Amino acid sequence: MTEIDQDSTATGTWRELLGSRYAPIAAVLAGGVLLEASNVYLTTSLLPTIVAEIGGAEFYAWTMTVFLLASVVSSMLVSRVLTRRGAVQAYLLALGLFAVGSLVCAVSPSMLVLLLGRAVQGLGGGLLAGLGYALIQRALPERLWARAAALVSAMWGVGNIVGPVVGGGFAQLDAWRWAFALLAIVSALIALLVLRRMPRTATSPSSDALPWASLLLLAGAVGAVGVASILPAGVWTAVVLIAGVALAAGFVAHERRTGNGILPRVTFARNSSLRWVYLTVAVLAFGIGTEAFIPLFGQEIGGMAPFTAGLLGAALSLGWSATQVVAANASTATARRALILVGPLVLAAGLAAYGLLQHEDPSLAVIVVWFVALFVAGAGIGLGFPHLTVAALGSTSGEEEGAKAAAAVNTVLLIASAFAAALAGVLVNLAAPDLVRAAQLLMLVFAGLSVLGLVPARGAGRGIRRGAAAE
Repeated sequence: MTEIDQDSTATGTWRELLGSRYAPIAAVLAGGVLLEASNVYLTTSLLPTIVAEIGGAEFYAWTMTVFLLASVVSSMLVSRVLTRRGAVQAYLLALGLFAVGSLVCAVSPSMLVLLLGRAVQGLGGGLLAGLGYALIQRALPERLWARAAALVSAMWGVGNIVGPVVGGGFAQLDAWRWAFALLAIVSALIALLVLRRMPRTATSPSSDALPWASLLLLAGAVGAVGVASILPAGVWTAVVLIAGVALAAGFVAHERRTGNGILPRVTFARNSSLRWVYLTVAVLAFGIGTEAFIPLFGQEIGGMAPFTAGLLGAALSLGWSATQVVAANASTATARRALILVGPLVLAAGLAAYGLLQHEDPSLAVIVVWFVALFVAGAGIGLGFPHLTVAALGSTSGEEEGAKAAAAVNTVLLIASAFAAALAGVLVNLAAPDLVRAAQLLMLVFAGLSVLGLVPARGAGRGIRRGAAAE
């Protein structure tokens, strides 16, 4: 039996995960995801300064679209890279791509070169984020899976705080190029840790060919959604969104028909809970799609200073990060199923409360409640997220299929976030220029979508095995 099999009946602790034996592995897994997450918000904070120096304001929105599209594509290849190259080489490849992309951004003389750097960054970042989930299964005993998943997932929330702070600081100093250089330096430091402490997993030829059809369909869907998010609200926005949805549906149909693509084969098995796990992750990710507009609402509706409005935008991620660290302590299958089921309801309640409290000239007390409501919404994501990752990890046997199941959690998260951001942009544009109405429409529609998550959450709970932790 493997070490995972022998230890599966014990419940691990945070002290064990962060102790001397597993701490370096945990640092690599979390650090890679943090690089990807913080880079998203760091670049957003730097963009006004970048455009002022090198121009290219017409490509402003594409800095995010290009990065996200590249991240989605590379995240879909995580299981194959991991199987063929092993953990150490896979991480070095991902960190190398991210560092090279960061350096290209740092020396960019024009926006087009910056977009090239962002694409290379995205390829490395998508691998880093996917490896952070996929290596949990191979590098850690099963008793630590839930806590490791919570730690890795929390990095998305931490990145939402670290990114704007670091980016804003470099922008204030008019030193945006050094911010990208810093990302390259951090990548190199993590690479040294990988070489010294990351276990060398077994390698083997992948049993599958590259799923080019799935890659093209999904990349097309994400690209279409990205275009929709920057078009003025109107007929063409609807046409592009419909095209994106159609391509996404084509991706799912192709995956189901071939059984040899991005998602593990068991996803579409009759009695599998894995498809419900992915659908629940997608619903929770839709809550994250509101974050881009919350600072805008804080400044324009609440009259907040930019820094305070940025903190308001981070409240949702803070609730997500803090809650899942606690929720990961749930040790019984019944408790973990309950957390997965209640998560969408808590997310919906927080979003709805924030939306209903939007009005002109809010008092200080109302603004404080805004922070609380967004923290509660984030808590809804954090309650079940680590256990959804564990359910994916335990849904299939075989190293490549297990890595594919875990990495797909990150892929689904990225895809759903892209669709959510596009839909959020469309809803805000529909209500503009009335930002109060825009905030209400956005939050209440997304709250309604979150409530629909109860259906897949019930099915996802079936993926929690009683033997995975002490019952």
